Amino acid sequence: MRHGDKINNLGRKKAHRVALLSNLASQLITHKRIVTTLAKAKALRTYVEPLLTKTKKADTKEQISHQHRIIFSHLQDKAATKELFTVVGPKIASRPGGYTRIIKLGIRPGDNAEKAMIELVDFNEIYGKSVAKAAEPAKKTRRAGGAKKKAEAATEAAPVTEASAEVTEEPKTEE
Repeated sequence: MRHGDKINNLGRKKAHRVALLSNLASQLITHKRIVTTLAKAKALRTYVEPLLTKTKKADTKEQISHQHRIIFSHLQDKAATKELFTVVGPKIASRPGGYTRIIKLGIRPGDNAEKAMIELVDFNEIYGKSVAKAAEPAKKTRRAGGAKKKAEAATEAAPVTEASAEVTEEPKTEE
């Protein structure tokens, strides 16, 4: 029985599955988006997101080299590891998690498999503008303080307009 076994074996033995996920992860890091089956994309998300988190945890030089070795042991690709630490890592440094996005693409005509595109969220220019707005923290307001804030804003705005009116009047008097 497979009670509590949450890993998707993808119809492969462990060594084959690890090699598949390693190759998919290195291609995702290199190209920033790949098209694969939905099941592989979901399995890849659980494989690659901890690796992306490891790029952010390094503070000292020893920790950075240690994280390089750990990630290289998972990816087995020097170019992808370097790309991860030089390009991807600094860009995702401020993100608390959720580095990948899976978009369903429909079915493949040959075998009716569900296709999906998995991409790194911070490298999509189309969704980048809306994501940047959503990343700002929501303003916390209280009902009782609303009128008080409006009154303060009105008093602050009034002296600014009087000062600007005085500045515009002074050049007229000098002429």
